[in-house]
Amino acid sequence: MIEKDYIIVGLGIAGISLCEQLHLHGKSFVVIDNGLEGSTAKSGGVFNPTVLKRFTVAWNASVFFPYAVKFYAELSEKLNLEIFTETPILRIFKSVEEQNNWSVASDKRELQKFLSTEFLKNTNTSVDAPFGFGKVLGSAQIHTANLLSEYRNYLEHKDILLSENFHYDSIQQKENSVVYKNISAKKIIFTEGAKVIDNPFFPKQAIIANKGEYIIIKAPDLHLKELLKGPVYIIPIGNHQYKVGATYSRDDYCTNPTEASKEEILSKLNTFINCPFEIIGQTAGVRPTTKDHRPLLGSLAENPNLVFFNGLGSRGFLMAPLLSEILLNFLEDKESLPQEMDIQRMVM
Repeated sequence: MIEKDYIIVGLGIAGISLCEQLHLHGKSFVVIDNGLEGSTAKSGGVFNPTVLKRFTVAWNASVFFPYAVKFYAELSEKLNLEIFTETPILRIFKSVEEQNNWSVASDKRELQKFLSTEFLKNTNTSVDAPFGFGKVLGSAQIHTANLLSEYRNYLEHKDILLSENFHYDSIQQKENSVVYKNISAKKIIFTEGAKVIDNPFFPKQAIIANKGEYIIIKAPDLHLKELLKGPVYIIPIGNHQYKVGATYSRDDYCTNPTEASKEEILSKLNTFINCPFEIIGQTAGVRPTTKDHRPLLGSLAENPNLVFFNGLGSRGFLMAPLLSEILLNFLEDKESLPQEMDIQRMVM
């Protein structure tokens, strides 16, 4: 029998963040993940501490932000890999009223370090933005493909990654431990993202699927280096290629791209760029969201040794690093979980 402190199931941004916390605290673990792309891989990789639809700060961003920036810097150094590239978001203004709303928002204490007070004029002839842009500070691109690939290699080198499907019926629960096949651990932590809907121990009502689709375009005349936010994001990915989206489809767990979503993205894209482009790809993923837009941490009373780290939605890159510490402090030091994060709120 192999003995570990923890078994982690899933290797998106939640799983990676948790692995790093366990390393930091000297805990032994094994990760089980089949290597299929989840929401982390399919995301746009945008690290954004603001809500640009309403010019507000994201929930707890002032707390999550510095922790996450430090986390990605240290992880980049550890893997000798560029993971986190600070890249401003340029938010297209649709009117003078939006400019005024931005000015008001940027004077608020919690937004001063995230929203520039300077308006930028549009000098890109391929972009239609007569009212210019607002600039988001502290935003970045997460290079998700490189992160996921290199972190898998890192775990494989340490011989603590099992690249296989997880079988729930192989769990044997003991009083103070859990056994999975030939591995004994104190806890199993499920960091499965939207795939958790197939987990028989998870309360299905706690999660809401939110499918998002992107198209990939090639536009040699667009010449964008920044993240551009209009009705959809345009995200530079190199070689004159851009990821454009995303859509939002509730209660849809299907990861197949659809023609309807492609047409929706194109109709929005064509309202603010005027250069030729070629569609070269399309991708779809499912975000794990909750009704109250708060994460799900902890275990349920009937299965105390089965732990969940989920519900990160579209802010996973911002929240996951600090949430992993909060979860481990709960597991190791018996620190109480904040009620708004505790999964038990969903079943009370």
